[in-house]
Amino acid sequence: MTDLLADYLRSLRIEQGLAENTISSYGRDLRQFLAWLTTQKITAYPEDPAILSDYLRVLQLQGKGQSSRMRAVSSLRQFYRWLRQRGSIQHDPMTTIPSPKRGQHLPVALSVAEVDQLLAMPAVTTTLGLRDRAILEVMYATGLRVSELVHLQLAELHLELGLLQTIGKGNKERLLPIGDVAVKYVRLYLEESRPRLIKSDRFVGALFLNFRGQPMTRQAIWKIIKKYIGQAGIKKDVTPHTLRHSFATHLLENGADLRVVQELLGHADISTTQIYTHITQKRLLQVYERAHPRD
Repeated sequence: MTDLLADYLRSLRIEQGLAENTISSYGRDLRQFLAWLTTQKITAYPEDPAILSDYLRVLQLQGKGQSSRMRAVSSLRQFYRWLRQRGSIQHDPMTTIPSPKRGQHLPVALSVAEVDQLLAMPAVTTTLGLRDRAILEVMYATGLRVSELVHLQLAELHLELGLLQTIGKGNKERLLPIGDVAVKYVRLYLEESRPRLIKSDRFVGALFLNFRGQPMTRQAIWKIIKKYIGQAGIKKDVTPHTLRHSFATHLLENGADLRVVQELLGHADISTTQIYTHITQKRLLQVYERAHPRD
């Protein structure tokens, strides 16, 4: 069973071109399932839906959250479809397993004033402060995923055109406008900070470097955002995607077309982008309730 799982993860990488983070997520879910099968002394991937249902009940009893259980069902569904297609099983039990119902979760977005507060926090007179300001400006100007940001290369910058390239999920390339303010701080970073951060030629192509001269990590970006959110006194529950959510929300609030926002975010399905219309509608209602004299 272990060999089949390894073959499947390899196919996700080579045939489907999925991002490493996605493959790692599938791998964690499926290895956990494989470990449970081992405890049950089951030596082949079961085709009985009752066994799969038992496993999912175990996850619930273990206190796994709804999103974790939904991801487990999705991972198993994809895996079993692959097993059936290659003839490793005769029947796909996941076709009868429903997904846990998701309660609608609206991502947290900062207001424009809060974004301004956040962006003003880094001390741009210091090497790392200027780098941090450039990072935050790029994130808000482009809506990049954190994973896309940390992989940005110098060759993907086209500052004279106000554009940058990125490779998103499924190895899809996007060309994004970056905006004058972000261009200004990226130029300053390239001229003043980055030369001081370079320690060797090994990472010479990476755009954003840490104090060791290595490419920034997702965890480092997360810490930077949390640091400046705290300094700005913003009390919202901020995640690494908060600036991406704010980017999308503010575009829609200012009249951007949903399809344009979908392209900028790199969403394969517009239904993913539509969550932001709920945010803007919710905010519109809040403004109405606060401002209407008869409310």
